[in-house]
Amino acid sequence: MTLLKNLLMTSVLMSTLAGCGIQSIPQGKNNVDATLAEVTNQYKRRADLIPNLVNVVKGYAKHENQTLTQVIEARSKATQVTIDPTKMTAENIQKYQQAQGQLSQALGRLMMVSEQYPNLKADQNFRELQAQLEGTENRITVARERHIAAIQEFNNLVTVPPTSWTNSLMYHNEKLPQWSVADAEKIVEPPKVEM
Repeated sequence: MTLLKNLLMTSVLMSTLAGCGIQSIPQGKNNVDATLAEVTNQYKRRADLIPNLVNVVKGYAKHENQTLTQVIEARSKATQVTIDPTKMTAENIQKYQQAQGQLSQALGRLMMVSEQYPNLKADQNFRELQAQLEGTENRITVARERHIAAIQEFNNLVTVPPTSWTNSLMYHNEKLPQWSVADAEKIVEPPKVEM
């Protein structure tokens, strides 16, 4: 009888522990870290494409040095700002987003410059790079959406009972700041195209 009682208590205890966040909270944190790594990976891919794109445009648009310089400087700033998952604060995320937003704006201006040069638009290298850049922008959007969802899921685990009780007793994780690109990548003033 005691053995049956112990087995029953053990199975109830195991069921309770399985649903209280002992595994789901660390898994949620790991998922947030993985999705952040994917976001930064896609931003790096974009940064790696930019020198090739700038070189192709240089050949056609020699007098557009200011735009090309802005793209190069924005890329440099964007690659200098990184996010450490262990020190993810709202301020660090905002700095990272601002650097990436400035790069997005500079790329937008570069694409507007390309409209002035029909030969450039017809160049196979330029078209391939532009297609890769567009694909990368789509990947960045998908990666950010996944990261936002992972943060929401993790924040629910650490703030909603019963898993929040486990968090407060064992893990002591804080709610993570949410990723927002509303203001960071908004183009303040559209680029002017003059012929």
